[in-house]
Amino acid sequence: MTHDLPNSIRQINSLPLLEKQGIYKQLIPDWVFVDYRIDPETLLQDGQKVVRMRCPQGSRSLEISVRHDPHDLDPVMYLHMIDTFNFQLMVLLVIINDPESPRYNIDRDLEGHDTHFGTHDRNIPEELKAMQAGLAPGQVRQGLRSFRSTVPLFESFVERMGHELFMIEPLAYHNAVIFEKYGFSYTHGRQEMEWIHHEFQPGGILDTRLSEDNPFRQSDAGQTIRGRAWAIHDGILGHPFTGFRMYKQVGKHANVATYPNAKW
Repeated sequence: MTHDLPNSIRQINSLPLLEKQGIYKQLIPDWVFVDYRIDPETLLQDGQKVVRMRCPQGSRSLEISVRHDPHDLDPVMYLHMIDTFNFQLMVLLVIINDPESPRYNIDRDLEGHDTHFGTHDRNIPEELKAMQAGLAPGQVRQGLRSFRSTVPLFESFVERMGHELFMIEPLAYHNAVIFEKYGFSYTHGRQEMEWIHHEFQPGGILDTRLSEDNPFRQSDAGQTIRGRAWAIHDGILGHPFTGFRMYKQVGKHANVATYPNAKW
């Protein structure tokens, strides 16, 4: 195993600014620099700052945001990674947006307050528009379907820090199923994911809670990842989708599939 970086984010954060920025920019895929004309050395686009890193000394946290334009509301890429208290690396949030796609304001309620991507409160009219446009819960824009290209970057990064795995928390059902496809397994939540799949089968508990009267719980919702995700976001489980934690071992695919032969 190659180990040429400090073994914690806190240790990297203690380095001089230019040095830690040089380390952290390795987490940005090459295509981001190419497609959005960002200089990989200066992190500038036509002399303007479009890459921001929040990695203060003494902190166990790293946040990277990359914008298509410095004035854009949403980043093309956003990453939040931390050291856990038991010295593991965890990705709290990773978002990759298509900046050219329509925006749906699911992250703000009707009074303009933050909904935390619909997890604390909801903007139902915007959620309906997003769902009808093919988006999944928590998405304000269409994604670029490029998470697959970031997984090897994370693996290389954590390996160079001397770790054999990293953790991630899926914020919604569809995230967990997608992470499975990329080789992740569970430290918490696999049994509930298997229960969800079982109970969305015809006659199952969740299947019987579907109704044509509710646009988020249409009768065929159990047949697709996205349909299930919206029904779960709407509360069909009877409790929020929380407490799930997954991990990816460097260079290994866990071959976990709680929703076999899943359709998007």
